[in-house]
Amino acid sequence: MTEWPINDRLKCNIMAKKFQRKIEDFVCENCGAKVKGNGYTNHCPHCLWSKHVDINPGDRASECGGLMKPIDIELKKGEYILVQQCVKCKHVRKNKVVKEDNMDKVIELSKNKIFTI
Repeated sequence: MTEWPINDRLKCNIMAKKFQRKIEDFVCENCGAKVKGNGYTNHCPHCLWSKHVDINPGDRASECGGLMKPIDIELKKGEYILVQQCVKCKHVRKNKVVKEDNMDKVIELSKNKIFTI
């Protein structure tokens, strides 16, 4: 049997595990709020910022570590989606807005947008 090089095996393992649930509390590096994680928590519910730590959700495989700034809100299938961009590498990521999120911040991001359902 032919053995794959270690890099190829790691890539396959990373791609096979698209989501890894991690329950982690954290202190927001943008606003300083203490955030209690639930395994799906991706961003600070107070300021909507996060940190670029994942390649795939929960894997903590990104070496970037830059802060992810909330830049937009989208509406998809009746759900609001938070769009963030890394201030360090410019990577863009989308995440669902959840009930714990600061809706004033969500509204502020969505100002002057017209949503069609």
